[in-house]
Amino acid sequence: MKNRVGLGFDVHRFGDTPPLILGGVSIADAPRLAGHSDGDAVAHAVADSILGPCGLPDLGTLYSATDERYRDADSMSLLAEVAHKAARHGWWMENVDVTIAAETPRLAPHVEAMAANLVETLARLREPMGQGIAVSVRPKRGEGLGAIGRSEGVAVWAVALLSRS
Repeated sequence: MKNRVGLGFDVHRFGDTPPLILGGVSIADAPRLAGHSDGDAVAHAVADSILGPCGLPDLGTLYSATDERYRDADSMSLLAEVAHKAARHGWWMENVDVTIAAETPRLAPHVEAMAANLVETLARLREPMGQGIAVSVRPKRGEGLGAIGRSEGVAVWAVALLSRS
């Protein structure tokens, strides 16, 4: 058995209009994250945490912000494509651990839905014997420090453990 760990990171500033989308969850009372796609920083960080261990290019290389095909793209759909690529290379996911740094909005009411969306989207990476994927999503506040603490945007870290035999 071969195991590899991947680290993904993404950061976006807030835009002007709602909704905020994180982990495929639409949060109507918060502004959208600025970006070429829908700005889902959770999906972006998780995708990069998968691509690295598989030896595949990063998300920005695969889905360039200069390519109009990906303007306003659904990032969870892009994450599903990344999962498909990793599965084709013989990898499956043991777990992914996500930390979201945001001063506002309060994310705790949404983390269960985010985790469920990630499990569903990453289903292609389930172990061939049918084991589930463990996903945890934890919100953290910036406590008034830096750009995150000033509510200028959101930062996300994701760590994934992938395996293959």
